Amino acid sequence: MAARIIHLMAHRGNASECPENTLPALRSALELGARFLGIDVQLSADGVPVVIRDHTLTRTAGVNGSVFDMRAAEIAAIEAAERPRFGERYAGTHVPLLGEVLAFLEDRPEVTFFVELQRAALTRFGHEQVLQQLLGVLQPRLSQCVLVSRDLPAIYRARQMSGCRIGWSIPACDGHTQLKSEALQPDFLFCDRTRLPEHGALARGTWRWVVSRVSTIESAIALGARGADFVATGAVRALSEAMRAHAAAAG
Repeated sequence: MAARIIHLMAHRGNASECPENTLPALRSALELGARFLGIDVQLSADGVPVVIRDHTLTRTAGVNGSVFDMRAAEIAAIEAAERPRFGERYAGTHVPLLGEVLAFLEDRPEVTFFVELQRAALTRFGHEQVLQQLLGVLQPRLSQCVLVSRDLPAIYRARQMSGCRIGWSIPACDGHTQLKSEALQPDFLFCDRTRLPEHGALARGTWRWVVSRVSTIESAIALGARGADFVATGAVRALSEAMRAHAAAAG
């Protein structure tokens, strides 16, 4: 592998083998050796952070409706087994609440959670309400968490409110974004691999780079050489095994 160390982040857990953002996906990622876990958060009608990427339930749960219009107890009873992908394999798996997911941090001080706050929740409920609810749940484990969002004002305000580590999911990889990054000084910059320039070193600053949509060892090596610190993937088993094999071969 590249001379510098590059880490693997399990994006929505081991999402290639389990329903994304569920307890089985996170448990599987941990069992495969992942120590950096990325999850998505929305907010229920009664203000409880819920671990799900889309605020609608169609894609992962196969039912109509939005988490914004349901209480947390209703959401927690909804199955999120992704039956089109897995059939009956994960029958009974439900949409988890953030508090349930944070239970994984008990007795696991080596694990870091990257908690991505979705803009849809901010638009529906407002920045202050969402951040107060989210930070209230995260508080007992805040030192092990990084709050991530595409919404720059949200992560800026989150750091003001709590001093937490923050990550900005950048909209583009250009000079304008770099100027904003230098002003914000986030701990992490997140970027989709397809938004990066084809060549050249990644801009350095206070941040560490997390590049998503990476599924092969070749891509991971190339990105590490350019300055990436993490690669985020749902294909945790395949990529982690390939990274370990490459590291062993490199001595």
